[in-house]
Amino acid sequence: MTIKPLADRVLVLPAPAEEKVGGIIIPDTAKEKPLRGTIKAVGKGTKDEEMILKEGDQVLYGKYSGTEIELDGEKFLMMRQSDVLAVIC
Repeated sequence: MTIKPLADRVLVLPAPAEEKVGGIIIPDTAKEKPLRGTIKAVGKGTKDEEMILKEGDQVLYGKYSGTEIELDGEKFLMMRQSDVLAVIC
């Protein structure tokens, strides 16, 4: 399935959560939600806001940003470009 975000929205694939910390395995319920991910699709932007993010960008986003979406068994986040805090260079 293919998704094309509208306006200033982006589709983000979150980075996987840490499985181990210093040899201790962390259960799913205690894992911290990742705050970084990879842009998988971008919209065209709006007349007031140009789209500066592009597919493949590694980004940081806020803890409660975006709406969770599941596609083909994978979990993604759909959020506005303004919810992205930074691009990792």
